[in-house]
Amino acid sequence: MTVKKCVIYCRVSTEKETQEQSIIRQQEELEQLAKELSYECVEVFADRQSGYDMDREGLLSLLDRIQKGDIDAVFIQDETRLGRGNARVAILHVIAKSDTTVISNHSNGTIELNEMDTMLLEILAIVEEYQRKLHNAKIRRGMKRAVERGYDPSLNLHSIDQGPGRERLELPMEEIVALRSKGLTFEEIATVLKGLGHSASKATIHRRYKEFQEREH
Repeated sequence: MTVKKCVIYCRVSTEKETQEQSIIRQQEELEQLAKELSYECVEVFADRQSGYDMDREGLLSLLDRIQKGDIDAVFIQDETRLGRGNARVAILHVIAKSDTTVISNHSNGTIELNEMDTMLLEILAIVEEYQRKLHNAKIRRGMKRAVERGYDPSLNLHSIDQGPGRERLELPMEEIVALRSKGLTFEEIATVLKGLGHSASKATIHRRYKEFQEREH
């Protein structure tokens, strides 16, 4: 039998000592609820900040944790613990994309969103899907234009970026020079390189191109 895993998130609005007991109480109650629902709690996150603030260490660590894909549920006292106002909807959207269930002690089960929240989350999902489609269309358009102008993406790929962890991003300068010679703008070059699995801003590409020209001359 597969054990369901969960994490717990607790939050109070200030760092006052009087709020410390609330954090402790939230954690104890949520640990008990997780046990009753047959979840194994693998980590607890907590913040002492306003729910309107998105820059919370505990919250960001929580989101990093669930995005690894091995967490089945997030346990909270009530949905306002995650956030308030627009921050709450944005956070619920991020969690929903990871296919993680949000379980509230207030409802003793999965949180029930109101009609407005449900509609907003559906709109956000649709907008993100179209953003992905537009991004992919730009990559295809940039690559098509480059190929039409005589660029062969199979050439010189030995110089492509070797991966993350380098202080200075390695760029395939031969590719950039070739694309630039075909009349592509730096924005279009950035799009083509993105399609080759190489991420760099047009400003970075422009700067490196100028550096390359200075060295050559």
